[in-house]
Order: sequence, then C-alpha cells, then structure tokens
Amino acid sequence: MSFGEKILEYKADIISDLSELIAIKSVSGFQDDCTQALDWMMKKAESFGLTTKSYDGLAGHAELGSGGKLCGVLSHVDVVPEGNNWNSLPFELSVGDGYMYGRGVADDKGAALISLYCLKALKDAGIEGKNTLRTIFGTCEETGMHDIDLYFENEPVPDMSFTPDNRYGICRCEKGILQLELYADTHDGTTLTQLHSGKAVNAVPDTAYALLDCSETEDHQLLRLADAKKGNFEFYYTIDGMMVLSRGKAAHASDPQEGLNAAVALVDLLTSNFSLPSLGSVCSFIESCIGLDNTGIKMGIKTRDAESGPLSISVGTVHIDEGYATCTVDIRYPVTMQGENILNVVKKAASNENLHVKVLKHSLPLYLKEDSELIKLLSDSYEAIIGEKPDMYSSGGGTYARVLEGKGVAFGPVFKDEVSNIHNANECINVEKFFQHAQICLEAMYRMYTAE
Repeated sequence: MSFGEKILEYKADIISDLSELIAIKSVSGFQDDCTQALDWMMKKAESFGLTTKSYDGLAGHAELGSGGKLCGVLSHVDVVPEGNNWNSLPFELSVGDGYMYGRGVADDKGAALISLYCLKALKDAGIEGKNTLRTIFGTCEETGMHDIDLYFENEPVPDMSFTPDNRYGICRCEKGILQLELYADTHDGTTLTQLHSGKAVNAVPDTAYALLDCSETEDHQLLRLADAKKGNFEFYYTIDGMMVLSRGKAAHASDPQEGLNAAVALVDLLTSNFSLPSLGSVCSFIESCIGLDNTGIKMGIKTRDAESGPLSISVGTVHIDEGYATCTVDIRYPVTMQGENILNVVKKAASNENLHVKVLKHSLPLYLKEDSELIKLLSDSYEAIIGEKPDMYSSGGGTYARVLEGKGVAFGPVFKDEVSNIHNANECINVEKFFQHAQICLEAMYRMYTAE
C-alpha cells in the first residue's frame, strides 16, 4: 500500500468542503472575492492545526514541519469568469454521471483543496518529516500572477515544488506567454459603430456582437454570406442599426484551436462584406494579421520547436465603441524562441494600422531536464499509484511553475484525454480520477516531506 492511499479516508469531507469553496465566486480581478476564498483556505488550514501566513489577501501558505529543504505545492483559488451555456449553476458544486461540475473544480480549487488535505493526512498520521512542506495559495493566477510575485518578495522560493494546475504526466516545458493590448487613438470606422467580445485575454471568447450602420442591400448580402462562413450568427434590427450576434466555442488561450473565436469569426464575416476602413483599424488588424488561423502565419510569426511545439495566437477581447477601439492578444511561443523578436513583428504590423501596442504580460519560457531530482521524485510518485511512468510533455499554459527559478513544474490534476472543460462552460472533473490525483499528490508530498 502506498502512503498516498490514505487520502481516501477524507473523501466525504473533501467533497463537502469543495462545495463550500466553489460557492465563493472568486473571479480573478475581483480581489475582495478572491481574498474571501484565500481566507477560507487559511481558516480551514488552521482548523487542521497547521501554521498559516498570508500577505495582503493576495497569497498565503499552510505549513507542516521545519528545517531541511523547503518543499512546496502551489495552487490558486481564483477562477476565470463563468461565461455562458452552463447546464448547471457554475458556482454550485453538482455531481452526476461520475463527474463533479463547477467553476474551479478542475482549475484550480479542487487541486488546492487536495493539497491542503494532504498536509492534514501527513499530520494526522504523525509522519516525522525531514523537510518543511508548504501548500501555497494565490488569488491572481488567471490575471498576471502578481500574487505570487508578492509572495516571493517575502518568502523564499522552495527548493523543490510542483503546481497541480495542468495535466498529467509531467510538464517540464512551458511556452513563453506574450499578452498584448492593441488600441487606436479613436474608433475610425464608419459602418461599424460597436463591437464587444470577451472578458479575459487568456480565454477564447464564445460570444460577440456588433452594431452596424448600413443599407438594406448590405444587410441582405451579409445574411447570405453568413451561411458560408465559419461560425453561428444571428441578426436583429434595432433602433441603433443592425445587430449581429456571433456564437463560438470557448477555450483556453493556450489551446485556441480547441475553440471557435466568436470575435474573430464575426470580424471575418464583416470583412467579407464591408471594406476594412469602414470597420476601423482594430478589425483591419484582426483580419489582416490574425484571422481564424491560430498559428501566426498571417503575421509571419508561425514557428515551432522540437521541445515544445508550435506558436499559437488568440484574440481574447475586443471592445469598440464611439471614441475608442481596443483588443487584446495572447501569444504562446516555443521555449527556444525569443519573445522580444516576436513582439517586434507585432509592433510593426500594428503600426501599419496606426495601432499602439502595450505589453500586459511577458512570461519567459520554462524548461527542465528530464533527469532532474524533482522529475524523478514526481515520476516515482505517479508510478506508485498508477503503475506506470508518466509522460513528459510541454504546454502552452502558464502556471506558477515558471516563477520557481527552475525548481518546479506543473504536475496534474487532470489526466490526459480526460474531459474537464477548463475555461469553458460546464467545467468538470471525473470523481474517480480526481481521487487518483489526490493519491498521487499525497504520495509526492510524502516523499518530499520525508526525503533525505
């Protein structure tokens, strides 16, 4: 029997507590609500008899043991906005057909709670550790990670750590992340009066709408073109002009090909019927430099490497109205590439449309070697529970691992090919797989805590 199996003794309590945690609407960017979720974790840890510390309601930790190496498990309690098209209430945990549903159940509240219960399991079992073990919680992972930056301004980076915020096996490569805002001095379109879509730069928007000031002939032509275009469109006549509603499919910006960008699909439709100048510079940039292709080929930045795969590009938000026009773009680039070179190409393309570029976030790539001590420990822990070695892979996702100075990786909680709908409607996790992750997590934490 592996030590990790002991976590199953807490199964009912974990589900009950997860229901409470999911109910806290801690959408990233709404800090009071995110702080409430962090406070909930701190109070729960204290009820377990663990030592806690937090910083400005942004980040904190629960701790077991003292001395030796500092080992950590990093997770976050903030979530992306709920979006649309849920089959259940997004901030209410529901269980059915072997799955748990709710915003944050897979990304990342479920894993955060598991890591806390792993500390409890070690403490309850009276395990004498040789190292210090922390579960570290943040509240801004989805919107820039300044939470964890603040935390490590006050606390040391762990000697060994992992973040259960991706999928199994072991993610030893994370692509560089370049998130940009492109904006015009004013909205210079004529036919297009409004276009709005998206709430987060790191998510593919599933809805968008535009208001148009156009002729009846142009209206009819647009309706005919819509049938041949990628996407689903609805048309309404209003006192402000014709409204076009675009419906797509949400996805994480790290894998934009898994979704259908409602904003880009809408721009693609509009540019098939109206001139680019009449739609404005932001729409012109989206159509000319990005389009429905997610590889960057239109802008000349399409690239890939053997270690981490291809570059991807995604439009996250578009907001155009009288007096302003702006969009955000998320680029995930391979670990062997230089982000500054890519940024320079984007700036040049934007300048051709008279757009300004603001860097919202630039996270450098992460790359760990396969024979490192940490990789071996995590691999052995996975094998102890699952019975086989985990795969090594790269990811376009951005996790806390990239701020760990080469001393941490992403590891779990979602298994390969498992349905989870992260950043989408009906976010879920398989109950049986969830508790397999719990066993792996406890086994890894046990090994870190007791290692010589």
